[in-house]
Amino acid sequence: MTKKLYIETVGCQMNMLDSEMVVASLRKKGYELTDSTDDADTILFNTCSVREHAEHKTYSALGRLREHKKLNPHKVIGVMGCMAQKDQKLIFEKAPYVDIVVGPGQLQQIPDLIEKVKSDSGQYTAVSLGRKNGSLEQIKRSHETFDPLRDPTMRPTPFQAYLRIQIGCDKFCTYCIVPMTRGPEQGRPPKEILDEAKILADQGCKEITLVGQTVNSYKHKDDSGTTRLSGLLQQLHEIEGLQRLKFVTNYPKDMTTDLLETIRDYPKISKYIHVPLQSGSNDVLKRMKRGYTVEDYRDMMARIHDTIPGAAISSDFIVGFCGETEEEFQETVKLTKECRFKNSFIFKYSERPGTKGAEVFPDDIPDEIKKRRNNELLAVQNQISEEDNQQFLGQQVEVLVEGPSKWAKQNGDPDAQVLQLTGRTNCDRIVVFDGNQRLAGQLMKIAIYEVTSFTLLGTVVTDHQVPTLNTISV
Repeated sequence: MTKKLYIETVGCQMNMLDSEMVVASLRKKGYELTDSTDDADTILFNTCSVREHAEHKTYSALGRLREHKKLNPHKVIGVMGCMAQKDQKLIFEKAPYVDIVVGPGQLQQIPDLIEKVKSDSGQYTAVSLGRKNGSLEQIKRSHETFDPLRDPTMRPTPFQAYLRIQIGCDKFCTYCIVPMTRGPEQGRPPKEILDEAKILADQGCKEITLVGQTVNSYKHKDDSGTTRLSGLLQQLHEIEGLQRLKFVTNYPKDMTTDLLETIRDYPKISKYIHVPLQSGSNDVLKRMKRGYTVEDYRDMMARIHDTIPGAAISSDFIVGFCGETEEEFQETVKLTKECRFKNSFIFKYSERPGTKGAEVFPDDIPDEIKKRRNNELLAVQNQISEEDNQQFLGQQVEVLVEGPSKWAKQNGDPDAQVLQLTGRTNCDRIVVFDGNQRLAGQLMKIAIYEVTSFTLLGTVVTDHQVPTLNTISV
């Protein structure tokens, strides 16, 4: 008998990949996906703890399920991911009708835990060891969740996929909970990564995005030597069928020359690098324990532009971090104008219990100041993005067509022959244009006629061949 699964995912690409694997394992147990919590036999929330807002969203969603559980006590409700690892017992206290709490290192246990709940109506927890609760090797093993099992329906599109090459983080930035929820930094064996990439390519995947907490820190040692990200990319580049390779998110101090040269020399690798700055103030970076200075970041930017002319670089920022003065914030604005990022993801600081920042620094910036700084920096970035997008006016760009745009999905006729499509350039710029849905998954030339801060607008370039007259000698 078919069982129905509802799954809701918040957070990073790593969480999206985790959900894909969980869905695949439950499909093997006879589940199919539903978009309704009313219809679902099992409801799962894949959670994030990086920002407070994401946790509030999950607890609010759980609160709405209280009546569901009363009406149907056999409905299984589970919380998985980083919030599950961090809060553990607190989740059961706030939502006592939750049945399972599963950390990101134990996701492979979810099918068995669901069956246990159904058999005895108990509550179960499966989480990894804390950073101080065992040897380094024991802690690493407790966080392992490498599994090539996939569910293609959970991917961004049938032609794009995420591929985990690393879990965990050892940077211990004072604002970040990830080292506690995801555990020590570990790189997957290259052979496992290559085998999984080949499977994805055989399934028709054209673009793979390698994911890791600090993906350019990737390293794996075995009897044959040490493999770093540059070498891994070179091996992946040879896989037949793959047309594009991306990787996120990068750490400034690990942006090595060999990696930049590999990006430059191997055409399948996207000339797009996401490398968070977080702040333009050395004092704030020190309080954040980022491990680099503004001068280090400038040097990295210069090496990127010298090695890869035309590279697109994006960044992350946290505004309103503990003790941030107006002068320190203005240093961030100044450096943003200097670096001219393709785009930036800007967040207000959110104190995370369990981080060093929460222990040591008071969250002393009023929310209205955080909001104002967020909006000011966002306006600066949007202006830069629109100005820099002007270079594409009248130009042709190559786009991997992803399918109907968000607007078309919401407002368009799904049966129309021609509708608004979307895709991305090699440097990760979003392009929208009209075309046939059959173009999805193809690399197309698009002529750009208009730009905004976020989008390039264009038309499909068609090749018109002029027939030639052949002269026949008699």
